[in-house]
Amino acid sequence: MTVGTPGPRARYRERTRAEIKEIALRQLAEGGIGSVALTRIAKELGLSGPALYRYFAGRDDLLSALILDAYADVARTVGESGAAEEPARARLRALARAYRGWALGEPHRHLLIYGSPLPGYTAPPETLRLARDALAPFVGVFADARPAPAAAAVAGQLADWARRDAAVAQWAAECLAGGAGGASADAERAGRALAGAVTAWTRLYGVVGLEVIGQFTTMGHDPLSLLDAEMDLLADAYGLP
Repeated sequence: MTVGTPGPRARYRERTRAEIKEIALRQLAEGGIGSVALTRIAKELGLSGPALYRYFAGRDDLLSALILDAYADVARTVGESGAAEEPARARLRALARAYRGWALGEPHRHLLIYGSPLPGYTAPPETLRLARDALAPFVGVFADARPAPAAAAVAGQLADWARRDAAVAQWAAECLAGGAGGASADAERAGRALAGAVTAWTRLYGVVGLEVIGQFTTMGHDPLSLLDAEMDLLADAYGLP
């Protein structure tokens, strides 16, 4: 069945929603999450306060839209980096560098999704799926990981998670493009890959997060070199070629 072209009213609504989000992102960049104000947005657009609620149910609804957009952008940026034919170590570096490039270019959006939580705000359920989309390429990098003994506890815990939660097991299997062996072997492989991915994301956030907020400004090192070193150390710990 052919999907009809949206009518003028629907197109106007989407344009207005896009304009509202654009202004909100500018406010976010200028003063952080606390500066996003619906009344100021309405005034800039020439709308009344009540009219703005035709497009977003409230401030939390608007923030949710910005958060979902940011996660989708991260997933797209990371997913487009690190060619599958490269060695796993090189892919890990490429993924980390891709996220760093996004975060430095969009520091306000990085802080929106990975900064301090907004008191009383609850993220929409779709956030989990998009956050996993961003992590998925990292899981794939560790598909054949051989973690050092120090990582065994984390890998075991995440393998148990995959056994308990069918959705996690399915997601891990998709990231790994299928597994070898029986259910137990699949869970073990998933645990190793998930442990590597979670550790990579932790180290990535640590380095990039500090760089974004300017903590390295007065120090004598190149943050990119530090990020590469962290990824290489992790690759060594997980036996990545």
